[in-house]
Amino acid sequence: MDDEIPTDIWIYYCAQQLKRHWRTVDPDQLEELAADLACEPRLRALSPQAAAALWLEPVTIVRAT
Repeated sequence: MDDEIPTDIWIYYCAQQLKRHWRTVDPDQLEELAADLACEPRLRALSPQAAAALWLEPVTIVRAT
């Protein structure tokens, strides 16, 4: 777990990363999602940006045609 980053700061940066993908989603909802992600030990061990990117992978994969 990345204990160097306080949880509230981790959530803030994770929510900011999520907002880069979902610009039209209510920021409060993104913060709630980031708080949920912070409860996942595998994701919390990552940087907030990396955790958001990993969580977003299923919806951001570009398929080669």
